[in-house]
Amino acid sequence: MRTAMLVTALLVWPALGWGKVLNVEFKFTPYTGDTSADKVQTVPGTATVYMNGIFVAKQPVEKDDVPVLFDEREIAAAVWVPTESLGPLLRKGKNTIRIEFEPSVATPYKAQLRWAQVTDQVQEEEHPGGGHATNQANEGVDTKDAKGKLVMERAFDADFATEQPWHGYPAVTSLTDDDKQKVMALVTERAAWFKPDFAAIYKALEGNENIKVANVKQLKCLDAVYKAGVRIGPPKPGTYDINTTGSAAVVVQSKGEMLYDIDRAAFAKVKDEDVQMCAGMTLGTVYQPRVIVVRAPDGAWQVVP
Repeated sequence: MRTAMLVTALLVWPALGWGKVLNVEFKFTPYTGDTSADKVQTVPGTATVYMNGIFVAKQPVEKDDVPVLFDEREIAAAVWVPTESLGPLLRKGKNTIRIEFEPSVATPYKAQLRWAQVTDQVQEEEHPGGGHATNQANEGVDTKDAKGKLVMERAFDADFATEQPWHGYPAVTSLTDDDKQKVMALVTERAAWFKPDFAAIYKALEGNENIKVANVKQLKCLDAVYKAGVRIGPPKPGTYDINTTGSAAVVVQSKGEMLYDIDRAAFAKVKDEDVQMCAGMTLGTVYQPRVIVVRAPDGAWQVVP
């Protein structure tokens, strides 16, 4: 049975007869070879994903032989983006995903971007010699020839997304020095959350489906790494950019792997693997490589989850 495991969507039409749309998924693969064969070779480099102009993730792509699947000649994904997992970055209604790929080799290649809606119903088709079943609808594919940097962008609808109050705030098109100071004051304040009793961190994680605050408190993993010497400092000057996105969102983005100054070496002093994992996931959720800030209609700046 073929299931909705890969793919990604950029649809602007409904999945008629397919039930409720639960997700829109994208998959991206840079490759060399012929998709009529059983395998192609991925092109090494780095793929950066943006949703509505906001940085989502940077992912390395390794050189590898990957299968070409199904009658549709679907290449196994190098980058998979299930948009339902992007939380408030996803808007109810129209969205735009952008994938920028920087190859690490100077050879011509192709790139395939596939998309599909994932629905709550499975459709089965039978034909002589077999059949298949899928819960994907409105699948599509775009293929481009490239050499050097490649950008692939697509618009899609996400009526399943949860609308956030700040989605309706006025767009921020420019920032004054005063705006930047206020934005960075909020970002700096977050660094001070990491101190016993960690109340501000626990409050920020309320409602997060991936982290159970009760379990973090019970394990006392934040207390353990703090005792081991882990400290978190604000972003250092010159290590970040402040960017507008064409919407209400303003993004403070690290130029490297980390935005906040975190002493990761001190984690090695904690020998309990469960405690290490708990603290790592918790702090990684709160102290990401980027912080999104918006300006409310009353002029006040605020950080959004």
